[in-house]
Amino acid sequence: MSAPSDSFDTAQVPEPKVSEREARQVAEAAREQGWRKPSFAKELFLGRFRLDLIHPHPAPPAEDVRRGEAFLATLREFCETRIDGAQIEREARIPDEVVDGLKELGAFGMKIDRKYGGLGLTQVYYNKALALVGMANASIGALLSAHQSIGVPQPLKMFGTQEQKDAFLPRLARTDISAFLLTEPDVGSDPARLATTAVPDGDDYVLDGVKLWTTNGVVADLLVVMARVPKSEGHKGGITAFVVEADSPGITVENRNAFMGLRGLENGVTRFHQVRVPAANRIGPEGAGLKIALTTLNTGRLSLPAMCVGAGKWCLKIAREWTAAREQWGKPVAHHEAVGEKISFIAATTFALEAVVDLASQMADEDRNDIRIEAALAKLYGSEMGWLMADELVQIRGGRGFETADSLAARGERAVPAEQVLRDMRINRIFEGSTEIMHLLIAREAVDAHLAVAGDIIDPDKTLSDKAKAGAQAGAFYARWLPKLVAGPGQLPNSYAEFHPKGHLDLSAHLRYVERTSRKLARSTFYAMSRWQGRMETKQGFLGRIVDIGAELFAMSAACVRAEMLRTQGEHGREAYQLADVFCRQSRIRVEELFTRLWSNTDDVDRKVVNGVLAGTYTWLEEGVIDPSGDGPWIADATPGPSQRDNVRRPIR
Repeated sequence: MSAPSDSFDTAQVPEPKVSEREARQVAEAAREQGWRKPSFAKELFLGRFRLDLIHPHPAPPAEDVRRGEAFLATLREFCETRIDGAQIEREARIPDEVVDGLKELGAFGMKIDRKYGGLGLTQVYYNKALALVGMANASIGALLSAHQSIGVPQPLKMFGTQEQKDAFLPRLARTDISAFLLTEPDVGSDPARLATTAVPDGDDYVLDGVKLWTTNGVVADLLVVMARVPKSEGHKGGITAFVVEADSPGITVENRNAFMGLRGLENGVTRFHQVRVPAANRIGPEGAGLKIALTTLNTGRLSLPAMCVGAGKWCLKIAREWTAAREQWGKPVAHHEAVGEKISFIAATTFALEAVVDLASQMADEDRNDIRIEAALAKLYGSEMGWLMADELVQIRGGRGFETADSLAARGERAVPAEQVLRDMRINRIFEGSTEIMHLLIAREAVDAHLAVAGDIIDPDKTLSDKAKAGAQAGAFYARWLPKLVAGPGQLPNSYAEFHPKGHLDLSAHLRYVERTSRKLARSTFYAMSRWQGRMETKQGFLGRIVDIGAELFAMSAACVRAEMLRTQGEHGREAYQLADVFCRQSRIRVEELFTRLWSNTDDVDRKVVNGVLAGTYTWLEEGVIDPSGDGPWIADATPGPSQRDNVRRPIR
């Protein structure tokens, strides 16, 4: 290994300046190309309702269930006896003894194979475990999820060498905490502008840069770091993933960030100054970092909606108990329609969201289907619906919902942390891809089949001959595809008859609606592509609504399939059918509203107002403002160089 050199010049690799087109090319190159396995959601967006891909509901092997349930029982006891969520909220820190206890249980190795000392749980039971600890305290769920869903274990499991697995996975299963470092002060969902560099130097790479919002970064022992390798002789270059020891010389955790929720989160700002990382610690080839990150997230995204399921269950419990006890105008408030509809929404949505997460998780375990869209839809839908359920609980609780648990306890009432759950849930619409970014990501995958055959027609870089060839391909594809969008099983009254068993509500009608609506969705997408062509990517409002319709259809499908599974198993089948029916009725109203807003909206006039706001046309409207914001730049300086601040890293041992 080469010795560090004080004369090493980080200025030789300037912060990249990229155009919008170049940024899109980087994102496109990181996508998983092609579809080697079937995808229920992909087919749904194409107007093909492939119920056979999800029904009968896939079931886990009995041994996986036995081991998973045994661990959940142990974890539940730990949560009930060793975790004080109120203490974590007050002190804004997870006690070391709680972290140590979780390590002893093996909770940090839930997804790590048993041959490396992990528990080797399935995705289904990993998600159930996260939902459980998330109910005890959401910061603990985030700690474990960041460690295993996006931290070092998952990338190594999928892309690491055997030597890397042998070296790191045993540590990560029992003793070490990991973090994922991609975001930078001026780089969020646009990784083409990534400024952190990894310059080859002998047998090492030398890292320089600053990373922001490093969940677990304050307490981590091992880091996954995304850095840009400059292209040079013998080096392909590009954004690359590295495993980095958190105590390496030159690493400084400069700040532990504080947030409106998840107060126990160990999230910080980490600076790298001439940090030497052995080439043996590189994960995959140079330039594969973003692809590794996105592929890891294909299943990693399921952890977040799993915790939203846990929150939904808790919201339902509190709503039930409170509205039965609280009387208004001579009867429990639950029996007032304005409150009752909120309770119904929470119950039905919790059922459907659990159906989505469990179905996608079981599909991930079986590995028969490509679930990149399903996982993304679960994250999108779970985060949005989870937030709405928490918000409705606060409304149901009224003034007590706005009051802190400590204040409630101080005046002699039950310490219900409804406002805390609302604060904790808010980040889910931003974590691991904001709702707006998820809309674009899913929309890109949803129109992949169209771009595969017709993309060259709207690509300005393609020649006339390329466009002509693409035109012929597109003509052949649409000649076969479009006629199939006219009619289907959804128009036949006896389709999906097994979902209308004797003595139960009729779910077959909802599945027929999903089939008909998936074809309508595909027709709408095709019409929009024909109308806007190359400008389609700028129609983010339209694309977001298309994706939201697909999310509702996926959730309806999952809810019906889960209800039928519970019926055949004899587990609350009648009640499950009722919840699925109510959810589908609520969902269908939302879908129809979204279809109306596809073509009847304020997108164009909104754009004009935005231009006016940015041009200063409406600054008169801001007159009289008292701005409590402090001084300072909007984005902190992230110039590479030695740290000028104390290291606040706090390893837990």
